[in-house]
Amino acid sequence: MALPKLVVGITQGDSNGIGYEVIIKSLADERILDSFTPVVYGSSKLMGFYRKTIHNIGPMDVNVISSAADARMRKINLVNCLPDNIYAEPGQSTPESAQNAITALEVAVRDLKEGQIDVLVTGPINKRAMNSEGFSHTGHTDYLQQQFDARDVTMFMVSEQLKVGVVTGHIPLREVPGRISQENILGKLRIMKASLERDFGIPDPKIAVLGLNPHCGDGGLLGDEEQNIILPAIQQARQEGIQAFGPYSPDGFFGLGNYSRYDATLAMYHDQGLAPFKALAFADGVNFTAGLPVVRTSPDHGTAFEMAGRDEADPHSMMSAIYTAIDIFRKRLQYDSLQEGRLKG
Repeated sequence: MALPKLVVGITQGDSNGIGYEVIIKSLADERILDSFTPVVYGSSKLMGFYRKTIHNIGPMDVNVISSAADARMRKINLVNCLPDNIYAEPGQSTPESAQNAITALEVAVRDLKEGQIDVLVTGPINKRAMNSEGFSHTGHTDYLQQQFDARDVTMFMVSEQLKVGVVTGHIPLREVPGRISQENILGKLRIMKASLERDFGIPDPKIAVLGLNPHCGDGGLLGDEEQNIILPAIQQARQEGIQAFGPYSPDGFFGLGNYSRYDATLAMYHDQGLAPFKALAFADGVNFTAGLPVVRTSPDHGTAFEMAGRDEADPHSMMSAIYTAIDIFRKRLQYDSLQEGRLKG
């Protein structure tokens, strides 16, 4: 039986970055419209501008609409939600481009709440510029947590070869040790286990947990968080039925490829997890927000202002983000149906 086509909402991100380029390249092959119905949130004017900067792409049939409710199948739909006097300044971080990113995101989230789109894929943003324009969040993750009233979420970087979650996300490094607590680690492990089972179809997943200090503290010589916080959290997780292992020293863990022995890895802070992830899976890596009641993914790269408007951006991460969102949505339906069947049985 053919699966129903999902409506995939895609926000433009910062209008002066590579968002439009990777979106256009991802949707350029019209055969992709056999798989899903795209709804881009942004500006038809900007879409046209960036389309002209990309070579070796045929004509694109864009259906300009005012609401996702008007989206048509087998069309690239674009919700024209930005001012008519908008213009592009590729490579420049401007107040206007930041405000455009905020507006596109807000309209897309509204449609996601109303069920007009099935999943959300967010284009890359400039967090600092958006904060300057009144966006009081450190990124998409905590904004969506607040919008959907989720108790806790985690940034979950996923690819075919590895999956990495983080205890702390977009915070200064000096604040990380104060955020490493037994309850925070346990919370992320619970989210990751639930997500691996429901969103990725992995029963009883094995999760590796990294240490905080070099060499996992070297028996307390270089820090005692491993002994006093991380190991007790792992032990408590195992008592709850979570297959958690560690703590492991990150350098050897990634250097020796030990991540391949586990279904996912929990890092203590942003760069500890994302640096090796991007080194190993940058081309097809996806940022997924685990713990939300809705499905949101994003490419694992930023705005890349330095290559904006130059036809140099690789669309593979955006394409992976789109197909990962679709796959997670369908796996959730399958998982929930099985759980409902078991309850009735």
